Amino acid sequence: MLKELYKDTEDRMDKALEAVNREMTGVRTGKATPKMLDGIKVDYYGTATALNQLASIGTPDPRMLVIQPWEQTIIPEIVKAIQKADLGLNPIAEGNLVRLPIPPLNEERRLEMGRLVKKLGEDGKIAIRNIRRDANEKLKKAEKDSEITKDELKTAQKQVQDFTDKHTEQISEIIKLKEQEVMEI
Repeated sequence: MLKELYKDTEDRMDKALEAVNREMTGVRTGKATPKMLDGIKVDYYGTATALNQLASIGTPDPRMLVIQPWEQTIIPEIVKAIQKADLGLNPIAEGNLVRLPIPPLNEERRLEMGRLVKKLGEDGKIAIRNIRRDANEKLKKAEKDSEITKDELKTAQKQVQDFTDKHTEQISEIIKLKEQEVMEI
C-alpha cells in the first residue's frame, strides 16, 4: 500500500513540476525560442491546429523567429493567429515564410514578467502541497483503518514531506533561473 502511495504521490508531483516547466516556457523573455509559439492555434481549413504542426519554426538569431509553413497558402492565417495571440509581436510575411522579430523587453515589462514567473512558480508549489495533503489524508485513513501502524504513518509522512521538499526546491530553482533570464538585457 505504501509503495503504491509513494509512487502515485511522486508521479503526481513530477507532473506538477512538468506543468510549471511548460508554463515557464510560455513566459516571454528577450530571447527568441520556438516554444513561445506553442500555444498558438491556426485556422487550417476550419480546424484549429497547433502552429508547430503546420510549419517549421527556427531561430536564426536570438531576436528573431522564422516560421516556414509546409503550405504557402496558410501564411495569412499564421499571421492572423500570431496577432490574435496577443504576444506583443508583429509578424512579417515575406514570400514563403513569416519573420517574427522579438523586441527587447522594457524595464516595466521585465518586472511584469518577473511577477508572472513568481506567480506561476507559486501556483506550482501550491499544487505540490495539495498533493502532499492528499497523500497525508490517505495515510491517516489507512492508519485509522488499521492498515498501517503509527510508526509506519510517521515514516510515510516523512517520506511524503521529502518528496514535497525536493519538488518545491526544483520549482524554486526554475523560478530563479527564469527570473534571471527575464531580467537579462
